[in-house]
This record gives sequence, C-alpha cells and structure tokens, in this order.
Amino acid sequence: MNEDPVSRDLGNQDPEEQDPEEQDPVSTEPADSDEQDHYFNADPSVPYARETYTCEVWGHELELISGAGVFSRGHLDHATAILFRELEPPPMGQFLDLGCGYGPIGLAIAKAVPLARVIGVDVNERAIALANDNAKALGVAGTFAAVTPENVPSDYRFDEIWTNPPIRIGKEALHALLLTWLPRLAPNGRMVSVVGKHLGADSLQRWLGEQGYPTTRLASHKGFRILETRRGSDLT
Repeated sequence: MNEDPVSRDLGNQDPEEQDPEEQDPVSTEPADSDEQDHYFNADPSVPYARETYTCEVWGHELELISGAGVFSRGHLDHATAILFRELEPPPMGQFLDLGCGYGPIGLAIAKAVPLARVIGVDVNERAIALANDNAKALGVAGTFAAVTPENVPSDYRFDEIWTNPPIRIGKEALHALLLTWLPRLAPNGRMVSVVGKHLGADSLQRWLGEQGYPTTRLASHKGFRILETRRGSDLT
C-alpha cells in the first residue's frame, strides 16, 4: 500500500500572448540568474518579499501568497490561467502537481475536487514552503502537501499529473523530468500540461508519443496548447 505523503509534509512559463512559428521543443539558451533562481536557488530561511493576490478558479476564490525567487510572483501566470479556463476540474483521485511552485494548480484541484489527494513537487524549497502555507490558509492542508521529489515514496502512483512544465530548464532536463514522473501514473492515468506553441508544444507532443505516451491536444488558446498524455494499461 502506498504511503501517503499528503499526511506528511521545477519555474514554468509565462510568455507573452503571441503565436509565432514553432521553435525547438525547449529553449536551449541558458536562463539568466534571476530566472534560474525560481527553479533552484531560493532559500526559504533567508528573508524575502512576499506578495498576496486573489484569483477565482472553478468557482472557488483562492488567496495565494507568492514571493521573490518563485515563479509568477504576485499574479496567476497566463499559461495556468488558460489551463483553468479551458478545462473542468478532474474527477476524484490522487494527483501530482509537477513543478508546483507556490501551488496554484494543486491547490485549485484540492479545493474543487472532494476527497482529492494532491502532492505538489518542486525543487525550490521556498516554493514548497509557500505552497504548504497556502494550503493551510485555504483549509486544504489535509489533502495537499508540497515536497521535494525525493520525499515522494517510490511506490506512490497518481491518477493524474497536472503541470505547467518548467520549459526553460532545457530540453534534456525537461525530458528527463517527464520520463521520471510519467511512469508514476496509474494504468490508464493521464498527464495534463499547458505549453506555449512558440516554446515547442507541438514538437513536445510528438516526442511524448515517440516515448510510448500517446498525447493529444485538448484545447488551443492564444498560442498555448493544452495536452493530454496517456499511460496505457499495459505499461508497468
């Protein structure tokens, strides 16, 4: 039986609204130091500025605390907003918010889905601390927990993965990240992701299919693709 990390205790994309010609699936240019901080370097023990904002998702008002050194400070990023706008909340199950940041996707699921069990995963410890603080403030600390990847038990399986993936970590790192977590889907489980077309959503869709994870487009809006990646029941 799976141990439940919810009972205990990677950034992403926020590009302009544009739809240029598709480029390589993932930018290979190195990020600047400020951009890298929201992936790896933010130390939660160092004082930092916090910023609170409110958004409405699936009929629930979410007041979220963001902070310096964490992706999308002070606002809901455009890609995630499109994800919420285009899709209904998922059915009951066990969910992974991959690259959770301060938690908007996973927390929205925890608020909207009765009896959901949601784990947020991130390598940024400041983001993890903020996500868990947000869960407490929203009253979902019993069903949502953010942790670093090594704190997810190896036998834990997810019905669904939801993600605004950390595109700018680079193609090789992104591919490795996805191939680490996609096998953690339960049979017939799925991953839902939102990716900018100009950041290579269509090429990423093809690549996922080539890895044995059939991927279809659920929606397209203002240059963003919402992709559904399936795990077949025959995969172990």
